[in-house]
Amino acid sequence: MTVYRRRIRWIRIAGLLVVVAAIASLLGRQLPASSSSTVASPIHALRGELRDLRREHRGALGEADGAVPGGTTVFDDGVPGVANLDPDLLGALRRAATDAATVGVVLVVDSGWRSEVYQQQLLDDAISKYGSEREAARWVARPDTSAHVSGDAVDIGLSAATAWLAERGAAYGLCRIYANEPWHYELRPGAVDHGCPPVYADPTHDPRMQQR
Repeated sequence: MTVYRRRIRWIRIAGLLVVVAAIASLLGRQLPASSSSTVASPIHALRGELRDLRREHRGALGEADGAVPGGTTVFDDGVPGVANLDPDLLGALRRAATDAATVGVVLVVDSGWRSEVYQQQLLDDAISKYGSEREAARWVARPDTSAHVSGDAVDIGLSAATAWLAERGAAYGLCRIYANEPWHYELRPGAVDHGCPPVYADPTHDPRMQQR
């Protein structure tokens, strides 16, 4: 991709982020968590842009670093991005995926485990885009704090899958963690009995991201 086209893409993402942030803030004050699907259009557009950026890195880093081929599911053991996920998280994902399949919903993995090298490259790109690590941290964690690097997070693709998980994920201990990332899920075993905890506005509000 040329520098010019990359700049155009970043400009598009920046515009989308402003829209998503404003809508998410409004929903946080006025609507219950189950109503988050109403912001689908701008969020899905943003997800598409982020997915394209991840694809750019796949050629350079490869699957060994966590790049995930298109169409990967939670059952693809041959893909390191799936196979290197925490076993308990992966088990919960597979139980959920099995049940979701009965109603025609497929849990596609956009991103799962990532190497530190891959995570750092994503962070470097975000810093270049936002102008500082502080701003980039709203979207990309450092390798030493990233739940993707530790294998404790998965980004689920397809709107039908994220909508299904938003309603039923707690029954499997699968919870959305950040308001600005409806595709990012982690395992919270207590959610099976007590429901998922409140989401953070973005990763900068997550105490884990402050660790060194």
